[in-house]
Order: sequence, then structure tokens, then C-alpha cells
Amino acid sequence: MLPNDPVMLLSYINLKLRDFYPSLEAFCEDTGEDLQKIVDKLRQIEYHYDEEKNQFV
Repeated sequence: MLPNDPVMLLSYINLKLRDFYPSLEAFCEDTGEDLQKIVDKLRQIEYHYDEEKNQFV
């Protein structure tokens, strides 16, 4: 289960992407999480996914 707070979600997702997954898509496929919900939640705090860096910036 993902953190509901956007700031906590940012920390959690970036850690997972850095340490375990080559892309956000791979994370979502493996965990069954909804990619668009993650993107929308982090957009609330003005973060977007950078494919090149494989993190939200």
C-alpha cells in the first residue's frame, strides 16, 4: 500500500525507483499500482516523472 501523503509518496517512490526499478512503469507493473494515480498525486506538489533520471523531480 502506497503512502497517502504526497510528500511521503514522493520519498517512497523515488527510493523504490532508485534502488529496485528501472522505470515507473516497471514499478507499477510489479506492484499493481496505478501509474496515473501516482503521477496525479505527485503533480499536486508540483513534481513530475523524469524518465531520464528515473525519479520524480
